[in-house]
Amino acid sequence: METTEQGRSARKHQAILEAGTKAFMSRGYSGTSMDDIAKLAAVSKQTVYKHFADKEKLFAEIVLATTDRVDGMVELVAGIPSDPGALEDNLTRLARQLLAALTQPEVLQLRRLVIANADAFPDLGASWYDQGFERVLATLAATFERLTGDGLLRCDEPVLAANHFSGLLLWIPVNKAMFHGDHRLTEADLDHHSAAAVRAFLAAYR
Repeated sequence: METTEQGRSARKHQAILEAGTKAFMSRGYSGTSMDDIAKLAAVSKQTVYKHFADKEKLFAEIVLATTDRVDGMVELVAGIPSDPGALEDNLTRLARQLLAALTQPEVLQLRRLVIANADAFPDLGASWYDQGFERVLATLAATFERLTGDGLLRCDEPVLAANHFSGLLLWIPVNKAMFHGDHRLTEADLDHHSAAAVRAFLAAYR
């Protein structure tokens, strides 16, 4: 009986998270109430408060849960082989995968949501960045340092090089997507931006 109750509670918890995500994404933080979330999750308002003390705690759990998705990107970045003949191809493949992941509509929506509430919840925004994109940058810096040691790159400041790489790759497409609403990159866009970013990066750091 206890196991059944735990399973029911876990399902309600997940339903509340999914409802909260949908509500926050479509209505924003200030435009969403716990009543809205309870209705979407098909549970009572009392049940929502049983799982989450207030709207802020629910919002924080939803935002920080997305940082788990970064694990795959960290593995991709760390896995660049030290192959001088395939360096450009490998970096371009990595760039394309990163760009595709970071321009998914739900990722852009979450980014807008976090930025819109950064003044109200500065610690949450900082944690989301530190546990997410900052981890990718740190791994990229370590990878560039390794490739420098292997003689493939010349990076005196690996962290700066990692920021240059990400800036060259993301500045144009991500900013355009952020300001144009549901702006999806085509396969040709992904190829073009990735290849151009890697060419510019290698012109400076090879």
